[in-house]
Amino acid sequence: MQQPSPFKSTSGFARIRSAFGYSIRGLAHAWRYEHAFRQELFLALPLLIVACVLQLTAVERVLLIGSAVLVLIVELLNSAIEAVVDRVSLEPHELSGRAKDLGSAAVFMALALCAVTWGLVLLPKWW
Repeated sequence: MQQPSPFKSTSGFARIRSAFGYSIRGLAHAWRYEHAFRQELFLALPLLIVACVLQLTAVERVLLIGSAVLVLIVELLNSAIEAVVDRVSLEPHELSGRAKDLGSAAVFMALALCAVTWGLVLLPKWW
């Protein structure tokens, strides 16, 4: 039988409190060290404000907000992949490059989805 990880926290409220702290710390790291995350956050904030101000249905509002937040989520995952790859080795390696490129492609796809979603929701209203 496999031993549980010594790094796993306890259950219940203590685990929830720890998980919340880790999440806040992760966001702080992203803000401090990840230039792309800051850029995308500065792009997302006005979009989120616009999505809240416009006269939209609830579904349209969720689509706009969700697509913008998805970009931030994917960027956080991409940054995590890059950090792990760099932790393993800073030497160039085909698999390291592939992992980083795939993470970047995921961010690109999320950005494209965001652009298409905003276009499909807003263009008919202005057309």
